[in-house]
Amino acid sequence: MAEKLFTPLQAGALHLRNRVVMAPLTRNRALPESDIPAPLAVNYYRQRAADGLIITEGTQISPTGQGYVWTPGIYSAAQIDGWRAVTEAVHAAGGTIVAQIWHVGRVSHVSLQPGGAAPVGPSALLAETRTFDGTSFVPVSAPRALDLAEIPRVVADYAQAARNAREAGFDGVEIHGANGYLVDQFMRPSANRRSDAYGGSLDNRTRFVEEVVAATAQAIGPDRVGLRLSPFSPANGVVVDETAPETFARAIERIAPYGLAFLHMVEGATGGPRTLPEGASIAALRALFPGAYIANNGYDRAMAIEAVESGRADAVAFGKLALANPDLVERLRRNAPLNEADKASFYGGDARGYTDYPTLAEVDA
Repeated sequence: MAEKLFTPLQAGALHLRNRVVMAPLTRNRALPESDIPAPLAVNYYRQRAADGLIITEGTQISPTGQGYVWTPGIYSAAQIDGWRAVTEAVHAAGGTIVAQIWHVGRVSHVSLQPGGAAPVGPSALLAETRTFDGTSFVPVSAPRALDLAEIPRVVADYAQAARNAREAGFDGVEIHGANGYLVDQFMRPSANRRSDAYGGSLDNRTRFVEEVVAATAQAIGPDRVGLRLSPFSPANGVVVDETAPETFARAIERIAPYGLAFLHMVEGATGGPRTLPEGASIAALRALFPGAYIANNGYDRAMAIEAVESGRADAVAFGKLALANPDLVERLRRNAPLNEADKASFYGGDARGYTDYPTLAEVDA
């Protein structure tokens, strides 16, 4: 009998032919100047269409949402056309694919912002992190606080990005609410010192995530929308403080009634330890969400099989393993050796370390 990891899953309107998910992976290979997905992206995603669900790399919802050089957007007609070539290829190979829609907030640099302006965030608090400017990793720039009147425009940009994603042929979207980017910043006292309706109390700090979810769900239907969170990850300069368990419990309580397709959660520190702060519980947060739950962070084959068999997760997302193994599902099913990911080619470059990882069949040949 096949392990449950390799059986189909219906997550809202999304049909996953197995429960192996390709996590969103920033690769910095979009076309310079236009931020259109490069033609190489068509083959990159098509190679991985056997995964039950592909979640694309973070895709900025507007020019001000960009935080790294050569990351793709989904706000121009040319970008939509570029993504359509990707979705058509994935669908022709039998795959399901959603776009991760992204605003980095304060995690940006003036060289990446329209007119060299300061990045925006909930508050004018510098993030202790770095970004890639095309030459090297450099400290991010000091942000300015979003005016209260600007926030509805940003929320509307998420909704428009979702509509654009559907126009491009995506099966849905994942809202990037994790890893110290804009949605996450609003929830964290370390990044949000506002004294208006978006700061201070639990309800105020979780207002933005609910507004983004509500607008995006209304735009394309809630059953085609997922949300990614990283409650206990200190990524990109946010601080995991004692309020994190109740903050994210409140956030999930607020978005649960919308009927989203899935909740995708980083369990522990992004790309790091899975340990949680004292009193924190992934299971307690997961229990607040009625839809499909995608687990993420450091999973191997045995952990993934156990998580799905036990019901702790409905699916498991893999990052570096999906990057390095275009036939990851087959390798996991057969318990075959896995390609090692080449860190030197993660960000920027050409086909090397992008579309040239061999499949089992190619290795055997």
